[in-house]
Amino acid sequence: MPKAKGANKRKKFNYNANRKKLKTKAKKQAKPRIECKQLRSAWNYRKSASQNLADMGLAFDPNKSLPCHNRKVTRMEVDCSDTSRKTKASKLYVLKKLEAEASLPEKKTNALSTDMKEYVRHMIEHHGENYKEMAKNEKNYYQDTPNQIRRKVDLYKRYHPEEYEAFMTSLKEKKMDTS
Repeated sequence: MPKAKGANKRKKFNYNANRKKLKTKAKKQAKPRIECKQLRSAWNYRKSASQNLADMGLAFDPNKSLPCHNRKVTRMEVDCSDTSRKTKASKLYVLKKLEAEASLPEKKTNALSTDMKEYVRHMIEHHGENYKEMAKNEKNYYQDTPNQIRRKVDLYKRYHPEEYEAFMTSLKEKKMDTS
């Protein structure tokens, strides 16, 4: 019987492979970085993911942890939720920390770029509320339509109301000085 095609070749060292990089890559794949700070502090790398999450009071598979309500239950069948398999969670502090973090109010991060602010200020300064003239302005590099410019001005008004008010008062003062 003939041998397999690559069986009679001798092993050669691969000089192009960086062994150190390969080792660190293998370690990262074996132990992935856990982004959540609370989970990372309580994680035990000697246990599986499902065991770790069960210790913390979290579910690894939501399909198994939640009772299935969609199934039709006949008289002979027992309820879908299995209460005998409940395990005690030893690291409930993780769950409490996650709930506390989730209950914090979310920060509003709506802000326009400085370029967009300057663009809107320039347009308002030179054209006021005339969006058709703004569309014809040579600073309109992206060839925005009047409606697109109107939306950008509205965003500026909504996200930076104090800045907009200060800008409008300074414009009125400039007009008063020139007259």
